[in-house]
Amino acid sequence: MSTTDRSPSTFFSSSSSRFHVSLPSRAVFAVPDGAGVGIECRSGAVWITLDRDPRDIVLGPGERFESTEHRRVLVSALESSCISVSDAQPAALPNPASRARARVRSPWRLALHGLSPA
Repeated sequence: MSTTDRSPSTFFSSSSSRFHVSLPSRAVFAVPDGAGVGIECRSGAVWITLDRDPRDIVLGPGERFESTEHRRVLVSALESSCISVSDAQPAALPNPASRARARVRSPWRLALHGLSPA
C-alpha cells in the first residue's frame, strides 16, 4: 500500500493575483467565491463544478474556465494535474489591505502595557 500525499501543493507568483496548484490524482481544490476567477489546466485533467450549477466542466492542458458567478468552485483532479488560478486571492494569503488596516490602531482600543486580559 502506498503512502502518497494527496494534498495539493501551491506555488504563489509574485504577481499576487495568480498562483499555481499541483493536485495529485483525486485531490480537490476549492475556491470559496468564484466570481472573476480564471482556472487554467496546465497539465493533467480537472473536473470543475460550481454550487447549484448542473454543468460538468472538464479541462485538459491549455484549456481555461472563467467563472462569473458568486458561487463556490470545486476543482477535482481526474489525474495528477497542475492548474493556474488567476484574479483570485487565496484564503491562505494575507490581504495587504487588511494588514495596513491592522497597523492603524483604533482609538477605542486600550493599550495593554504588558498586561493580558483576564
